[in-house]
Amino acid sequence: MIDILNQILLQAWLVWEEMAPYLLVGFLAAGVLSILLTREWVEQHLNGKGLKPVLKASLFGIPLPLCSCAVIPVATGLRRHGASKSATTAFLISTPQTGADSILATLGLMGPLFAIFRPLAALVTGIIGGVLVNLFDKEDDALAADSPEIAESNSAPEHCCHDEPKPGRLKQALVYGFITLPRDIAGPMLIGLIFAGLIGVLVPDDFFQGIFGGKMASMLLMMMLGTPFYVCSTGSLPIAAAFILKGVSPGAVLVFLIVGPATNAATIATVWKVLGRRTSMLYLATITICGLASGLLFDQIIPLTGLSIGHDHAEESGGILKTGSSIFLILMMAFAWLQPRLSRISGKQPHAEKQESKII
Repeated sequence: MIDILNQILLQAWLVWEEMAPYLLVGFLAAGVLSILLTREWVEQHLNGKGLKPVLKASLFGIPLPLCSCAVIPVATGLRRHGASKSATTAFLISTPQTGADSILATLGLMGPLFAIFRPLAALVTGIIGGVLVNLFDKEDDALAADSPEIAESNSAPEHCCHDEPKPGRLKQALVYGFITLPRDIAGPMLIGLIFAGLIGVLVPDDFFQGIFGGKMASMLLMMMLGTPFYVCSTGSLPIAAAFILKGVSPGAVLVFLIVGPATNAATIATVWKVLGRRTSMLYLATITICGLASGLLFDQIIPLTGLSIGHDHAEESGGILKTGSSIFLILMMAFAWLQPRLSRISGKQPHAEKQESKII
């Protein structure tokens, strides 16, 4: 039993080592974005009707490090300040699937082809969703600024959207990138690493391929796994890498990484309430159909490129850079997680919890 536990912890650690250097760079990029993409700037570009705001909404959502819970108040804020249903839908679809940190972590863990294809799939899926809403839900349903739906949905769970209240742009970027964002993903990341260790040690090689031999069957399974639960775009990567090593096709794993972050019970309920029944149905249909189509296309593209997806890290240990980055990230996440709790004990509220994230 102790030997199995040690193997699980070792497997989780090796996955963490692969991600750590790229996560550090991703956190820095996310911090810079937090001061560049202000609420006013995003609202200015996403207001109005037609397809142009849809394209911008989907494009702007790709690098933003917002999870599926944090994107709710952001999207409802856009809606409140004049964004159309179609632009809001595009933003809701594309944003939680990726982020600057997630893209770089994907590069480290899954390889360049996956790191390029994943944000492209999120971009196209968001555009298609926005276009469909623009075509089939044109009714004028502008929400008043004091709408109860907006007021109720314009808040996020405690762990999602906190940031430093303008202490200086450089400090603000560092606080968001290396305290707020690590704190937000620490829980999902830990869960993802534990599951990756469990899958890597306890699940036989080619287990999923043996049960769900067809690619479509495995994609449907991945879609059912990801749809109802909260799956963080970065925290889900260790699980995705473990699935690939156990025989799940990269396309099926891509379906999991598209559908999982973009859908969960809370997000679906909010979309239904704020954007209406028809838009919510188009939202779900877009994500599921485009997710499956992206998975099928990805599996067709991989053999043409000659590139591998992921790699077996079970027998190799990281170098100084990987090990140092891993230890530093653990200490950084531990500090970010403990800071607000220690402040509550001492009776002081940390600056990072005084107001919502500056990313809109």
